[in-house]
Amino acid sequence: MNMRLMVLAEDPIKTIIKNEAMRYPKLRELREAVISLISPAYTSSFPFKEHIPAEKFRGKPVVDDKNCIGCLTCANVCPPLAITISDDKESGIRSVTRDWGRCIFCGQCEAFCITGKGVKLSNKIYDIATFDLQNNIEIQKKELLMCKFCGDVITTKEHILFLFNKLGPKGYSSTLSLNILNENLLASAENADIEIDDDLKRKDMFNILCPNCQRIVQVKNLM
Repeated sequence: MNMRLMVLAEDPIKTIIKNEAMRYPKLRELREAVISLISPAYTSSFPFKEHIPAEKFRGKPVVDDKNCIGCLTCANVCPPLAITISDDKESGIRSVTRDWGRCIFCGQCEAFCITGKGVKLSNKIYDIATFDLQNNIEIQKKELLMCKFCGDVITTKEHILFLFNKLGPKGYSSTLSLNILNENLLASAENADIEIDDDLKRKDMFNILCPNCQRIVQVKNLM
């Protein structure tokens, strides 16, 4: 049976009911249009009037330099790579660059911050639109902790001190933590640093060494 015969064979009463049913959605749409026309707007008048976001609105991340230790966690979990890290071994400075123009306000940096206070998403600062993209770039500087034998970057000094304070008495089991603590206590003393000669020796285990160099000292003296 072809399509023409199927149409002719269709019940006329069902066809009338179907046509009547198709009219009702149109009437509902017309009703909604009239109600929307005479109802007040649901949206705000921003930017002509100040917009007050909800309490848990995710706006621009605000960095607290005192509680941010430059540990790389936020850069590692940032989906759009809005946070980048660069270490300058010559100056001993870590630069944390945050490009808010690339930020998607996901809140990963706040959720995974190991201090819990280094960065918070503001519910007040949200309008960061600008014609100059450089206005949305912030650079933070942190002092690096570097191995005094091979010169590799260990982490930032603030990071090590945070871990030492977090661990409490258990932090004394790490010679690296003890060396940092001694460096702070003996900051005003003369010849506080232990000079490393041409090769690592047992005395160098009490110096600031990266894990690889620390392992060489331990293995060399245990074997």
